[in-house]
Amino acid sequence: MASTVSDRPGYGQLLRTPGAWTFLVPGFAARQPFAMLTISIVLLVQHTTGSYGSAGAVAAVSGVSMALFGPQSGRLADRFGQRAVLLPGVLVHAVSVGTLTALALAGAPLWALFLAAVPTGASIPQIGPMVRARWAELLGAAPGRKASPLLGTAAAFESVTDEFTFVLGPVIATALCTGVHPAAGLVAEGVLTLAGGVVFAARRATQPTPRRTSASAAPHRSALSVPGVRVLAVAFLGIGSVFGGMQVSLTAFAEEAGHPGMNGLLYGVFAAGNMLAGIACGAIAWKSGPRRRLIAGYVALTLTASGLWAVGSIPLLAGLGLLVGLCIAPALISGYTLVDALVPGSARTEAFTWLTGAVALGQAAAVTVAGQLADAHGASTGFLVPLAGTALALVTLLSLRSRLVPPHRDGAVARGIGHREPVTVD
Repeated sequence: MASTVSDRPGYGQLLRTPGAWTFLVPGFAARQPFAMLTISIVLLVQHTTGSYGSAGAVAAVSGVSMALFGPQSGRLADRFGQRAVLLPGVLVHAVSVGTLTALALAGAPLWALFLAAVPTGASIPQIGPMVRARWAELLGAAPGRKASPLLGTAAAFESVTDEFTFVLGPVIATALCTGVHPAAGLVAEGVLTLAGGVVFAARRATQPTPRRTSASAAPHRSALSVPGVRVLAVAFLGIGSVFGGMQVSLTAFAEEAGHPGMNGLLYGVFAAGNMLAGIACGAIAWKSGPRRRLIAGYVALTLTASGLWAVGSIPLLAGLGLLVGLCIAPALISGYTLVDALVPGSARTEAFTWLTGAVALGQAAAVTVAGQLADAHGASTGFLVPLAGTALALVTLLSLRSRLVPPHRDGAVARGIGHREPVTVD
């Protein structure tokens, strides 16, 4: 599909792209549960076991499963179509969430919760990468067509949407788990995933054309074979460490301070910073390229995360959490923008899914480590996890930044990604 681009590409014009709303609305509903799953597992398992370490470990198993199986789902979606992968996936996820919930409430042993967490994480629908792939299909370069300047705006818009879900998700999950029933968060997550995923899958007109490999054609190459994607995946582990470390540590900190209901609000403030920064990133006419912005974002993220462990009050923690959130969006948007220039269209969904999976894997590791630290040494020590994760990611980016230079497959692609036209918020 083609889209008309004027001299003033902004969010308003992006949302007027033909067919956009048909996948954006169900896509938002279907990706909302992604932000609810980890905190819902932590709150339910902590309630039934009394241990943040055990709760973090179960949540981590689901995150690792998502990180391992998610990219395979993305690869299948590239080859056979999103609908063919999504429909069975959301059905399996709903059943798995129900099983995990029932086992936790029945007081099942930890190993049984681990077993149930594997399919729960493995079947998480990759809605975010699928939406990004649809934008790339609508706006990206194609034979006889240059990439639209709106492609960068779409990357910013998706980051804002992701973070809006992370504003709402933890707050909704916490309110349900603390105000209705400890299992209510997981139940709502399963229902939303099933309903939103089915409606999203039904919007077939905007899904990317499947790129099946014929017997005579060259074998399909994984997006992970691109060096830049591997570097970005490692870097995105650091962002995952922030999400996971903040979720557990904020929950433990609020309870330690005698205000357990504040954890959803604290995490919402952190995610709100991310969302606001995402809006700003889409509105700024950047003179620097995405690679430089990516590194600058990680420098700022590491610096702000370095003070979390020393904060002793909820108001100060909320303020610093807001600053940490403001630093995440520039890094996320720059990384996703680079992906579209680094990989061919036949591997876009898989590439986006590798990054999403890396965030989930980093989140899983952070949830486990932060939970153990909070149990053993107090809530504040859990905040050392985001600092360690972002610092290691920054070192990786600085050491391997030469691998993030996009190949010039098409001059129009390079111009559309690396040097965006000024973007204005309508």
